[in-house]
Amino acid sequence: MTKGSGCPPAPDRIPSPLSRPRTSGSRTGSAPLNFASPNNMKSHSAIPFGVACSLLVLFLCAALVAQDSSSRAPKQPGIQDNSFLVEEAYNQNFGVVQHISSFTRFWNSKDWVYTFTQEWPVPGDERHQLSYTLAFQHVGAFPGSGSGIGDVLLNYRYQLVGSGDALVAFAPRLSVIFPTGDTSLGRSAGGFGVQTSLPMSVVLTPKLVSHWNAGATFVPNAQDASGDHAFTAGYNLAQSFIWLAKPRLNFMLETVFANTQSVAAPDKTAWGRSLLVNPGIRWAYNFENGLQIVPGIAVPIGVGPSAGEKAILLYLSFEHPFRKIPKK
Repeated sequence: MTKGSGCPPAPDRIPSPLSRPRTSGSRTGSAPLNFASPNNMKSHSAIPFGVACSLLVLFLCAALVAQDSSSRAPKQPGIQDNSFLVEEAYNQNFGVVQHISSFTRFWNSKDWVYTFTQEWPVPGDERHQLSYTLAFQHVGAFPGSGSGIGDVLLNYRYQLVGSGDALVAFAPRLSVIFPTGDTSLGRSAGGFGVQTSLPMSVVLTPKLVSHWNAGATFVPNAQDASGDHAFTAGYNLAQSFIWLAKPRLNFMLETVFANTQSVAAPDKTAWGRSLLVNPGIRWAYNFENGLQIVPGIAVPIGVGPSAGEKAILLYLSFEHPFRKIPKK
């Protein structure tokens, strides 16, 4: 299959998940969203018991299906896809495109966000990758406001070191943020911005891979719901372990920290921190035409400054060739 990298919505703007799994040739991860807003710090009810039971059943069914199919079928491409919240350092393979959907719902803040990312390798040189990220969201701090589009990100990644087949890979990303959302309803940064990310992926053992992220976001003329403007900045750090239990079944543990500024008054800002631990699982379905479908599910849990927050994250990736790929 391929490799690539999902690109995160601006950490200090989108009210839900953080930055993006892949396959024996797939791609990278998502990025941190904003968990640092005051409404995200409150502690209310826990995830309903029925949801927890459903998650457990899904986990067990996925494991059984993957184990059963792998014992009967010939060896197939494994998962090297975009992670849920942590970006992997693998660009998309030549001639292969990936479509990534992610939905995150927070119980305490009542925030939710759906993001769609599409990743394309640059023709002639897969070291270069272009992608875009769209967001559709609801901000719990504005009850009754409904939902709407958020900001749009245009992303460029360069495979500086390694690839999905290397022990170490490094692929810096640069994104431009377009303020397409409604600032008055908390769905936008309110101004054009820039986001950077430095993802590195390291194969620790044949069955254990780690991913490391460091990133920053800058919005020179951010705006809040009241119309006040200020320069805002933020940074995020993230790390994950991916256990390759089976070629097409991965268990994941991600940790994401973000420290971001928000507009507090004209030319004044306030810092807000968030820290999430995100256990999850993903599995793959491979088809003869080269299509690979990777569903996933995770349960982000707030700790430290985000203690008490709980969420559910649903992930779905479609990856397929868009041109004839020469056989090696």
